[in-house]
Amino acid sequence: MDPVHSAGLVFPTSRFVLLVEVAMISLRCITSVVVLAFSPPAASAQAVQPAPDRAEGEGPFERLIIRGAIVIDGTGAPPRGPVDIVIEGNRIARIVGVGSPGIPIDSSGRPGGATREIDAEGMYVMPGLVDLHLHTGGWPKTPEAEYVYKLWMAHGITAGRGVEFGPVDFSLSERERSANNEITAPRMFVYQRPGQGWERGPVRTPQDARDWVRWAADRGIDGVKLVAYPPEIMEALLDEANSLGLGSTAHLAQLGVAQMNAVDAARLGLGTITHYYGLFEALYRDADVQPWPSDMNYANEQHRFGQVARQWNMIYPQGSEEWDAMLHELLDHDVILDPTMTAYLASRDVMRARTAEWHERYTLPSLWDFYEPSRENHGSFYYDWTSHDEIAWKNFYRVWMDMLDDYKDLGGRVTVSSDAGFIYNLFGFSTIEEMELLQEAGFHPLEVIRGATMHGAQALFDPKGQMPDFGVVREGMLADLIISPENPINNLKVLYGIGHERLNPDTGMKERVGGVKYTIKDGIVYDAKQLLEDVARMVEEQKRRRAAASGGG
Repeated sequence: MDPVHSAGLVFPTSRFVLLVEVAMISLRCITSVVVLAFSPPAASAQAVQPAPDRAEGEGPFERLIIRGAIVIDGTGAPPRGPVDIVIEGNRIARIVGVGSPGIPIDSSGRPGGATREIDAEGMYVMPGLVDLHLHTGGWPKTPEAEYVYKLWMAHGITAGRGVEFGPVDFSLSERERSANNEITAPRMFVYQRPGQGWERGPVRTPQDARDWVRWAADRGIDGVKLVAYPPEIMEALLDEANSLGLGSTAHLAQLGVAQMNAVDAARLGLGTITHYYGLFEALYRDADVQPWPSDMNYANEQHRFGQVARQWNMIYPQGSEEWDAMLHELLDHDVILDPTMTAYLASRDVMRARTAEWHERYTLPSLWDFYEPSRENHGSFYYDWTSHDEIAWKNFYRVWMDMLDDYKDLGGRVTVSSDAGFIYNLFGFSTIEEMELLQEAGFHPLEVIRGATMHGAQALFDPKGQMPDFGVVREGMLADLIISPENPINNLKVLYGIGHERLNPDTGMKERVGGVKYTIKDGIVYDAKQLLEDVARMVEEQKRRRAAASGGG
């Protein structure tokens, strides 16, 4: 029988319990439609079991030296090496050149006194990744936070913005435990939706908005996750958040975007636009609202997501005065675009997303249940997804990617995030997939890595008026790092946990290369491959319990 976990308790199961499991998913996903946002409501994570106390990782060390590495520093600068990186405690103390590439390392001036060494000769060191759109999932699809955290850490994600991770108390507690390295998890930045956590219910007035933001700031949240609120409420939320040094990100959802598009929100002081909502609507050529079909129903998710792509040819084209004016205005307001292209990727090729090679070994059966086509599970909207739908989305992606690349070329910041846990989109893997999509959009891999590291860190610290202390490989910065045996600039695929398959030119045999070797967070060295093995064990254990519950042995 498959046990069901809830807040650390394990209940005996049966086929009836498995039906209850499905019903609980359905109830939560109906709720997610009501609150307008792509992401799940806080209630969905209430029963997620917090991560166990940390049993992985070595360090921090008095003096850890990474020997002979090639550094990609995260700023957009070209790689350099070989270097020795000296880490004292949890900070980078020195980066020392140890010779020239192509010849033996010069040992004469190498730093000594190491309490631990890592031989990284020929390997690449870069900053840990920063994912700006994270959720811990929800019971029963991802019943244990450990599963999600280890997928993130195995892919080199050392910091991230929860929008939200879960309920306020859960999120703040896990953030504190992560900051103290009591659990195996990235650094957690807690953003919450207006009205969550307090006893006064939904935010309905500008005064409610200001009161909730003050209450949330007193609780210690880092920022606010918004939808397209009416202008007077949006103004109050953003004004109060900005005055208190809180960050802001918004999914300008379809039910409100007619009143609050990307330019409207930027003028009110929004920090980050996540997804694509509000961008296309600010560029309509012959309309002010999207011309919905007469049978449109937002609660029908195939309508909701199918119609989005039909905007691709409704807007002023690339290079037009209107296109350029919108991008320049966003740039003037220093808005960060955080696209989450990976979150919608199945819409342009659902078969590819469904059959991704990592699912069999790393996707929990309970999560797979959630992904399957359903009229109730949020994001599982492929009731009858056609070639017409996929072609519309392919056209939409071309325009969206042009927008992102042009904004980057102007000097705008475009960051990396995943919004995983929906639409066949698996934690960790999808962050790397997002990086590949930015390269497809026209970004050089160094620009992609900068968006995933330095720019992501800036997005978290700018609202606080502080300089980030991670996101760049530099002396004095926190030791949040990735060590990769392969060159990610040559091929971003080598950052996937499963690595990259290629033909060995010497043997003529296929081989798997890559995958992050070590993830270092706060000076603590984690074996990324072992973290993935832990995830595989959790998946196999759930499969075994399900087989037993169904009488399969």
